[in-house]
Amino acid sequence: MILPSKFFFFFFFFFFFFFSILFSPSLSNSDINTLLSFKASLISDPHNSLSSWRLNSTHPSFDSWFGVTCNSRTHRVIKLVLDNLNLTGSAQPLSQLTHLRLLSLNYNNFSSSNFNLSSWPNMKHLYLSHNQFNGIFPTGIVDLHRLLRLDLSYNHFTGEIPMTELSRLPNLLTLRLEANSFTGTLDSDNLSSLSILDFNVSDNRLTGQIPTWLSRFPVSSFAGNKNLCGGPLDSACSNRTVEGKTTVRSRDSSRLGIVVLIIVIFEAMAMVAAIVTVTWYCYKRTRRQRNGSGTGGVHKGKYGIGGGARSEENQMVVFDFDQGCNNYKVDDLLKSSAELLGKGSVGTTYKVKMDGGDAVVVVKRVRERKKRREVDEWLCVIGGLKHSNIVSLRAYYNSKDELLLVYDFLPNGSLHSLLHENRGPGRTPLDWSTRLKLASDAAKGLAFLHSYNKPKLFHGNLTSSNIVFDQSGNACISDIGLQQLLHTPFFIDNEYKAAEIKLNNNFCQRKFTHKCDVYSFGVVLLEILTGKITATGDGESSIVKWVRRQMEPEEKPWEVFDFELLRDRELEEEMRALLQVAFMCLAALPKDRPKMSIIHGMIEDIRTKGYIDASINSIMSNLSSDSSADQ
Repeated sequence: MILPSKFFFFFFFFFFFFFSILFSPSLSNSDINTLLSFKASLISDPHNSLSSWRLNSTHPSFDSWFGVTCNSRTHRVIKLVLDNLNLTGSAQPLSQLTHLRLLSLNYNNFSSSNFNLSSWPNMKHLYLSHNQFNGIFPTGIVDLHRLLRLDLSYNHFTGEIPMTELSRLPNLLTLRLEANSFTGTLDSDNLSSLSILDFNVSDNRLTGQIPTWLSRFPVSSFAGNKNLCGGPLDSACSNRTVEGKTTVRSRDSSRLGIVVLIIVIFEAMAMVAAIVTVTWYCYKRTRRQRNGSGTGGVHKGKYGIGGGARSEENQMVVFDFDQGCNNYKVDDLLKSSAELLGKGSVGTTYKVKMDGGDAVVVVKRVRERKKRREVDEWLCVIGGLKHSNIVSLRAYYNSKDELLLVYDFLPNGSLHSLLHENRGPGRTPLDWSTRLKLASDAAKGLAFLHSYNKPKLFHGNLTSSNIVFDQSGNACISDIGLQQLLHTPFFIDNEYKAAEIKLNNNFCQRKFTHKCDVYSFGVVLLEILTGKITATGDGESSIVKWVRRQMEPEEKPWEVFDFELLRDRELEEEMRALLQVAFMCLAALPKDRPKMSIIHGMIEDIRTKGYIDASINSIMSNLSSDSSADQ
C-alpha cells in the first residue's frame, strides 16, 4: 500500500510540474485563450500575419507573438497593435483582454456593432480608424476614466455622439470621429473644462451650432457637416433652427433682398472707380513733382533703421504669392518707427510698425553678403516659400551698401524662451501634449524646406531660438536661407552642430547638408524633453553627452525628462518614443539619420497613436536610399 501511495504522490508532483512549465507565469492562460479565440474567429488573414500566435511549450512567452506586448510583472497583455493587416472579422473577442492599455486596429476590415468598451477600464489609447465598424457610438465609454486618445474615424457609426459621457473623461486629449454618419448636435456644457488638443468630427451629419469652446479648432475639424453653423465656419446661425434648417422666408422679402443687394453692388463699384481715379491723379502729380526736383530723397527711421540717400531706382521687392515679385518703394519702410530687437552674427534686427496702418513687421539688416545678383536670385527662391510652419520673407531691399529683409512679426516669443525662461516660482508648466505639438510643427516646417525643389535649400542655423510661435500658437521656423547669403557662413551654436561640421575646422558651406539640420533638430528635441539649455551646467558641455550618460548603461528616463512632465507621467511611453526619435536624429554618421519627412511622420504617430508606427527596417531602408543624395 505504501508503494502505490508514493507512486501517486510522484505522479501528481510531475504532472503539476509539467503543467506549470506548459502554462508558465510568463503567459496568462485567460489572455492566451482570448487571443487564440480572436485568431480563430477571423474570417480572413490574407498575409498570414498572425502565424506566430501559437503555443510553444519550450518557450511559453508572448515575446514572439506579432503585435502583442505584455506586462513584465503581471504577465497580462497590455498592448495590441495590428495595424494595416487587412484582417476581416469581429473585434468583440478582444473585450476579454481586461488589462489592455493600448489597442490599435487601424486600416483593417473589422465589423462589430454595439461595441462595448466597459471591459477595458485601463485603456489609454484606442485606435479603430479605417474599418467597417457600425451601429451607435460604442457603449461603456464613460468607464474608460484613463482614456487619453480615441480614434473612431472612417467607419460607419451612426446615432448621436455622447457628448455628456465624453465630458466625464478628464484626461481625454484626442477625439477623432470624422468620416462616419453621426447625427445630432455637439452641445455639452461640461466638455469646455476638458483639455482636448486634437478634435475632428468632419464629414458626418451633425447639425446645430458649434459650441464656443470648440470654435478654437480649425474649419477642417467640422467640414462636411452642411447643417453645422457658427465659428470657425463661415455659416452663421442667425437664420437656422436648432436642427440646422434654414428659416423659411417669404418670396417677396427674398426679391426685395436681391434688389437691395444689386443697388449696394453698383454703389460699391462706383466708389471704387472714384478712389482709383483720385489715386492715379495724385500718383501722377507726385511723380511730376519728383522729376522736377531731381532728388531721390533721404528718409530715416525714427530709431535708426534708415540708411543713406537712396535714388528712385532703388526699390524694395515685395513678394505676392499669387502674382510673383512686385516692386515697391522702400520709403514707406524707412519712414516707419523701429525698435531694436537685437544684434546677431548675421546683422541687426528691428521691429517696425508701418506708418499709416497697424501692420508690424521684423526687419533684419544684413551687412555682409554675396554679389547683388546672386543674392536677388536666392531671395526670390526664399520669398516663394509658403508654409504654415515657416516664417515668410515678405520683402527685401538690396543695395550696394546693405541688405534689408522683411518678415512677418510673430509676437509670442520663441521655443527657447518658452522652455528656459522664468523657470522659478510662478511659472506655468509646459505640458507634454503642447511640447509634442510644437515638435511636430517644427518638424513639418523643416520637412517642407528640405522637400522644396532646391536641393541646396537647408536652414544651417536651426536652434530653439529660431523656432517662434504665431498668433494661434503654432511653431514656425525663422531665418530660413540666411546661411546661403553670406560669403563666409557663420558658426551656429556649437552644441547644435553635427559631428561632421565640428570635425571640419575650415567650415565650408558645401559640407553642410540636410542631415546637418536633422542633427540640430535632434538637439532641439532634447531641449523639449529635458527643459535644459544646450550647455547643461552639470559638468558636461553638451546636452547630448549628458542625456546619453543618464541613459547608459541603465536607463534612467526620469533623471532626463523635465520635472514639469511629472504630472503627465502616464504618457511616459510617448516621451520615451520621442527620445528614441531624438537619438535617431543625433546619429554620428549622416547616412544613419532619417529624413525630416520620416521624422515628422514618427512624431505624428506618437501624437495620434502613442507609439511609432514604423519598423526600424523600413526606416533604415529609406535612410540608405536617401543617403547618397545628401552626401
